[in-house]
Amino acid sequence: MSAWLDSLTLWLGAHPQWLGLAIFLIACLECLAIAGILVPGTVLLFAVTMLAGSGTLGLGETMLLAYFGGLTGDLLSYLLGRHFHQNIRRLPLLRKHPEWIARAELYFREYGGVSLLIGRYIGPLRPILPMVAGMLDMPFLRFLLISLLASAGWAIAYVMPGWAAGAALRLPLPEGFWPEAAIAAGLLATLIGASVWASSREWRHATALTCGLALAILVALLFGWQWMLELDTGLLTLVQEGRHKRLDEAMVFLTRLGDYRTQLAAAVLLVTLLSLLRQWRAAVFAVCTLLGTALANGTLKQFFARLRPEILVEPLSSYSFPSGHASAAFAFCLTLGALAGRGQPARWRITWFLLASLPAGAIALSRVYLGVHWPTDVIGGALLAVFFCAASLLLVQTRAPLPALPARSWWIVAPGCLALIGGFSLWALSEAMQLYRY
Repeated sequence: MSAWLDSLTLWLGAHPQWLGLAIFLIACLECLAIAGILVPGTVLLFAVTMLAGSGTLGLGETMLLAYFGGLTGDLLSYLLGRHFHQNIRRLPLLRKHPEWIARAELYFREYGGVSLLIGRYIGPLRPILPMVAGMLDMPFLRFLLISLLASAGWAIAYVMPGWAAGAALRLPLPEGFWPEAAIAAGLLATLIGASVWASSREWRHATALTCGLALAILVALLFGWQWMLELDTGLLTLVQEGRHKRLDEAMVFLTRLGDYRTQLAAAVLLVTLLSLLRQWRAAVFAVCTLLGTALANGTLKQFFARLRPEILVEPLSSYSFPSGHASAAFAFCLTLGALAGRGQPARWRITWFLLASLPAGAIALSRVYLGVHWPTDVIGGALLAVFFCAASLLLVQTRAPLPALPARSWWIVAPGCLALIGGFSLWALSEAMQLYRY
């Protein structure tokens, strides 16, 4: 296997024009039914994305190729299961290994569509679950929407390490970059893993655990960011290396979603609508999360007075740590995620939080991409929002659980907030392009 992999990477290194096709095909095979179990796609994907990061392909192009490759594998697997249904068990390889389908079917029946999001990161389940979804007649539109989201998260998680490693070998990264990156990744993985584990088991202190861990990591970051300069400069170098003019406009649009005016208007609208709908406890939860995060962010900025990266033609005059865009975006999205998950099983509450983190994470990434924040700035902003969201949830649930919003309320709240945010962002897009050009 090692000799074959070396031969493949040497050949692609000599013929870089085929690297894009190789990334697409390997990502497709990694997510394709049965083939994804037999082919060591994760190793292959890391190797080819490492080649891409060495200077052949940009980060955006590499992610898009992996994204569409994985999505194609999902769709082919679904269509395979939809066409053969239960007869697919008669295929020779599946007759020999019936546990492959049995395990995936049990997981799918227990968790439904959520299994396609979580199982995407579990190697043996990833290529089988889409086929099982088709086999059990999951509606195609529902499958497609979930797969579009799952493929995005998977592409980021599986492409970034390889591409970053390739770029790191080519770029002069600081000496302490990797140890600091390991510490930061380990702490964040502990927070996410412990929160998901406690919530999935319906542990009564799950919210308190998340609140405590977020606060502990945030405090460590608040007083330790000065000793993580190698991580900041290294990550900023890697991200800036992946910049492309085609991505600039998209990133500017994303960053406008987290601007002060946009987030303030959205927060006021959300609280106003909840109050008019007489959802008083939900309104209190939203106020505590959004206002608490905003006040704490402003206070911490003034206290630490950290200067921004000097990448822009005209650097911003405000302080950098923690990121206001990241904290506001995560506070708003996590508030919506918490309200959407009320009254639902644990797997759906976890899913809503994960889905809510995607747009907030994209806004946070745009700040580093545009060079207006250090990576630890956006990490600190996200942790601040997680802490206030969990603390506010604990506060409003002191005597009784927070009830679910009626369906009719969501038909007013969700479209109203989305329309307002989109309108503000589109209106300010041309102005922002001038502000963030480089």
